[in-house]
Amino acid sequence: MSSDDTQPMQRIEPVKRRTFREQIAESLRTLIMSGELAPGSQIIEADLAERFGVSRGPLREALRQLIEDGLLVTVPYTGTHVVDLSLKDIREIFSLRTALEIFAFEQVWNRRDDSFRHELARRHDDLLRSIQAGDDEKSILDELALHSCVYEHSGHQLLLETWMGLRGKLQLYWAAHHRAHGRRGPHPEGHRLYVEAAMGTDLNAMITEVREHMLRGSSKTEAFLESSLLTGKLI
Repeated sequence: MSSDDTQPMQRIEPVKRRTFREQIAESLRTLIMSGELAPGSQIIEADLAERFGVSRGPLREALRQLIEDGLLVTVPYTGTHVVDLSLKDIREIFSLRTALEIFAFEQVWNRRDDSFRHELARRHDDLLRSIQAGDDEKSILDELALHSCVYEHSGHQLLLETWMGLRGKLQLYWAAHHRAHGRRGPHPEGHRLYVEAAMGTDLNAMITEVREHMLRGSSKTEAFLESSLLTGKLI
């Protein structure tokens, strides 16, 4: 009887801990993406623990998860902060990202196989479902996953690591981008064209699509972001 009681507890307890951490991380992500925790702001563990009604242990696990996701950064001697964001950052990131993504497709083009195509299609479907559901935060994560596909299949580890380093600021940018255009999630048509080109046979057409994909709506978003940064909030 006692062994029957302990066995399910051993299976269930880790799931509960993981879910609790993920719930805290999701709440923190919402605060960051909404601008309530502004870019560059310091994370005060005591305040957040009190706000969420949790102990420091699961909160720190959630913070580590968001550091891995690129939304938080640990600064020596000053603690953990929301990743900072400026117009200069965004312009540099997107000029770099354009070059990186073109290079990634040049690397992957002759390596594309059924595994790559199936994975790209699956991630595209995930993104479309998030857009249809009006889930802005999930659509940002799914958009990130979709664009990550080419880097993950490129066979170039340093390229992948460089891309991963851009994730946090990209998520903040996309949150501002969606608000600038008055929608929850990216425009489906833009990613349909991107995926069609990635599945196609013309590398030059893919390179053209990457450049156009990056430029769509960028001027309006920059104006929105500039106004948001002046007020200190991405809202």
